[in-house]
Amino acid sequence: MRKLLILSFITFNLSAAFAQSTTYWQQHVDYKMEVTMDMKNYQYKGKQELVYTNNSSDTLKTVYYHLFNNAFQPGSEMDARLHSIKDPDGRMVNKVVIDGKEVKVSRIESLKPNEIGYLKITNFKQDGVDAVVKTVGTILEVTLAQPILPNTKTTFTLDFDGQVPVQIRRSGRNNSEGVELSMSQWYPKLAEFDFEGWHADPYIAREFHGVWGNFDVTINIDKEYTLGGSGYLQNQNEIGHGYQDEGVEVKIPRKTKTLSWHFVAPMVHDFTWAADKGYVHDVVKGPNDVALHFLYKNYPKTVENWKKLEPMMVSVMDFYNKNIGNYPYKQYSFIQGGDGGMEYAMCTLMLGNGTLEGIYGTATHELGHSWFQHILASNESKHPWMDEGFTTYVEDLAINELSGKKAVNPFERNYKAYYSLVNSGKEQPQTTHGDRYEENRPYSISSYVKGSMFLSQLRYVIGDDKLAETIKRYFHDFKFKHPTPNDIKRSAERVSGANLDWYLIDWTETTNTIDYGIKAVTDNGDQTIVSLERIGRMPMPIDLTVEYTDGTSESFYVPLRMMYFEKENPNPSVKRTVLNDWTWAASNYDFTIAKPKSTIKKITIDPSGLMADVKQANNVYELK
Repeated sequence: MRKLLILSFITFNLSAAFAQSTTYWQQHVDYKMEVTMDMKNYQYKGKQELVYTNNSSDTLKTVYYHLFNNAFQPGSEMDARLHSIKDPDGRMVNKVVIDGKEVKVSRIESLKPNEIGYLKITNFKQDGVDAVVKTVGTILEVTLAQPILPNTKTTFTLDFDGQVPVQIRRSGRNNSEGVELSMSQWYPKLAEFDFEGWHADPYIAREFHGVWGNFDVTINIDKEYTLGGSGYLQNQNEIGHGYQDEGVEVKIPRKTKTLSWHFVAPMVHDFTWAADKGYVHDVVKGPNDVALHFLYKNYPKTVENWKKLEPMMVSVMDFYNKNIGNYPYKQYSFIQGGDGGMEYAMCTLMLGNGTLEGIYGTATHELGHSWFQHILASNESKHPWMDEGFTTYVEDLAINELSGKKAVNPFERNYKAYYSLVNSGKEQPQTTHGDRYEENRPYSISSYVKGSMFLSQLRYVIGDDKLAETIKRYFHDFKFKHPTPNDIKRSAERVSGANLDWYLIDWTETTNTIDYGIKAVTDNGDQTIVSLERIGRMPMPIDLTVEYTDGTSESFYVPLRMMYFEKENPNPSVKRTVLNDWTWAASNYDFTIAKPKSTIKKITIDPSGLMADVKQANNVYELK
């Protein structure tokens, strides 16, 4: 039953992936790996067979692999970055006092030989013939024995030796909460090649990009360990540890020292797992019969919080299914591990000893990544705002909608953080590569906050219903297709009919800001003239509300000419007047209210708070 399900899934999604157009293509990989863990020294040996399909029109003479473990060595680029950046990640540095002054020192710098991470590649062959390999930091450069012609396949085989580093960032051993193995980025991973070329980015600190394919992974490890991660366990009735079918008793022979965990993960672009001797393992049925696995440490408070978390995540997955699109796999695992929260294929590694509120927020965010990073899978390194930002948006939306007390604007905190960044003078365009930000804080606000505001502000631009439809359309049209920034814009244009090129350019490719103001309110007999001004470089359509002294109110809408679009009235219970459109070249705009100034109590630009006006003091006029 499971094999039929997996084959159907692969066939369906490969067909969907190539249905976009005759010019669209993407590469494909099939991994088969077996690894044996030596838990005495946290080392492992593995073999990898990789069938690579070149669906491009290029003839490939070189390929590249990521060797992420090599980042956790003194002198690596990740280590160098910790020395050069002004605000290094607090999880990756130690505070020491030198000459009476507190200094942040890289934790990688002090790793001993038996604490570092590494991946060493030997016996690399292409279709049985030796190829030339060269390790350059976290990248393996392979000069092929034979070029890979367009629309052909080749098979790479290699052996690898690895050492699990002391837990510094995301992956590693013995994390701060006592989880023994967080095995992310643990294997030689083929780099992505797409219409832009190779994406062989060194591992410095940020996110990832990968090739979709099928993973067949066998992990040999001491029998005391419970594992969780990507894929479907194929031999659960031989393994036990809470995976066996209901009513099946698993008896592992006493002489057996190790177990072989066999996982299959179809149509994913990564494979991650974690292991600990003390995991509690629960399985809860989620929406559409998805098995939700929860693996966490057996500490009293942790157990209490994770038990409460389980039904909450069923509700969150249901919310995401209804508001984005159905989760296409049949399992997802929430695993205590790592150093915060990080998304992986069909699972997350996340800290789990905090408050229930904190764990719930992390789990909700990381689960959201399954849609935006592991099904849509934009290039996280080049466009982190598309994944982190959109995930933050649906996280905030879900938590607000599922809470007992809903906020009118659940994104208000994001806007405040963005305004703080603008005022700091440290903002960089969102086209900045994730590794190239001057500081971590501007990266975080740009990616998580401003990326989220791309969507929340789009609600203001095209309307709530149109944005909700846009998100579903975007997911439907671009799942399993590595969308780019232009694709989310085109989805919104197809749904709304608006022209939105200006929005994508100004918001993501520049640091132009939005700043509108009420310049003057002038009596004109029985009428009132309202003078508006555009101070910032980024244009917007304008929603404006007028409150009168008799307790009534009405709204006015100023379309933006370059949009060629008229938004539906966001509040049908209030009378709205659609005014003439406003051009970008004109910095001033006047309109007339058919009532005397003395009847006006208050005029407000954007009462919703969803337009990111960086200086709002002049957005309100009140009768004194």
